[in-house]
Formats: sequence, structure tokens, C-alpha cells
Amino acid sequence: MGFISTDKNKITLIYNSNTSLGKQTYAYVSASEKDILTLDISKTDITGTQWVEIAEGLDLQVSDLINKEHPNFQKSYDENTQLEASDWLKVIKKHPETVAFPIVIKGDQFHKIENPSDFVSLIDADSAGVSRNPAKK
Repeated sequence: MGFISTDKNKITLIYNSNTSLGKQTYAYVSASEKDILTLDISKTDITGTQWVEIAEGLDLQVSDLINKEHPNFQKSYDENTQLEASDWLKVIKKHPETVAFPIVIKGDQFHKIENPSDFVSLIDADSAGVSRNPAKK
């Protein structure tokens, strides 16, 4: 059983409200008509177990969640640093601002958001084949 709640009728957004990408993605997600759960990592701690589950859901390593070019990462490490998974989790816990991108969980699917408009394609996929004009059937 996973530790991240997945529901086909709900969208979970994991983002950092202190970043431009996070703010813009939040705006896109907030405009959707689905139930939304937002987790702002600048204010809310996510457990190491949850980060591992997120990385697995994205088919990534925990290290891939981190922007190795972020100044706070580079103060202590270089971009070629090799750490154990538990150490990458410590980097995220101590410096959540180094998480490279917002994550959207829709149903049991995990999506990294590299551009705020990436979210639009997730919503468009839901409405494929649905008439935009309710008068037409």
C-alpha cells in the first residue's frame, strides 16, 4: 500500500510556492474543476518514504528530483556528487527548494511538471472525445 493518496477524482499537486514554476503550476491546477490537494513543500514536510514513492511513481531515482544547479545545492555539493538514496532524502528535507519541479498526481499516475502548461495536457487527456459544446451530443 502506498503512502501517497491516489484518487481518480482528485489531483494532488506537490510544489514550492517560492518558485515561479510552482506559482504558475498552482494557478493552472487551481483553475481545473477537479478536487485538489496541494502540498507546498516550502511549508509542509513530506516524509522520506513519500519522496521515495513519488520518485518511483515518476520512474526516477530520488537524486533525479533535485536540481543540482540550484545555488543551495551547489553550496555543499557539485553536480557530479554521488550520494546514497537516504542522503538525497536528507538534501530534500534540509533544502526543499532544491526539488527541481512540481509533481502532479492524478489517479495513480505521477507527472513531473517542467512547464506550467504541461498540466493542460493532463486535463485535455481527460476530456478527449467530450464535446466542448454541451448543446451537441
